[in-house]
Amino acid sequence: MDDDVLAEDLRHTIGELVRTVRAVDTMPSGEAAVLGHLDRGGPQTTAELAHRRGVTHQSAAKTVKELLADGLVRTEPHPTDGRKLLVHITDAGRARLGIERDQRSGRLDTAIGEALNPDERRRLRDAVDLLARLNAHLKEK
Repeated sequence: MDDDVLAEDLRHTIGELVRTVRAVDTMPSGEAAVLGHLDRGGPQTTAELAHRRGVTHQSAAKTVKELLADGLVRTEPHPTDGRKLLVHITDAGRARLGIERDQRSGRLDTAIGEALNPDERRRLRDAVDLLARLNAHLKEK
């Protein structure tokens, strides 16, 4: 198989897998993405969140506003720039994100157990390690 075909097949398959797993989500993907960025990266400005998500500042601000209304994030003044606010995930936001993640993992776990035999599960474990290495390499570039 040519590397360019492999790359396209991988991109397509991973995209389909992500979309299928996200079908169990109970919150909008943008909100879950912001909570995930805050959980992994700590407090951030709305501009930083917009950049990380690849959306407009206006879109990120709307998402933050919705999360604020639900008590899933809080804001505080930026320590070095009084014009900015830092967005923090709250305990309620972390709990809600945990529910989303558990639902996704649960769906994958069930599918792995039902669709794959023990040898295929071992091969999948090896593939996950390879995907993690590939991801790390891509982040270096």
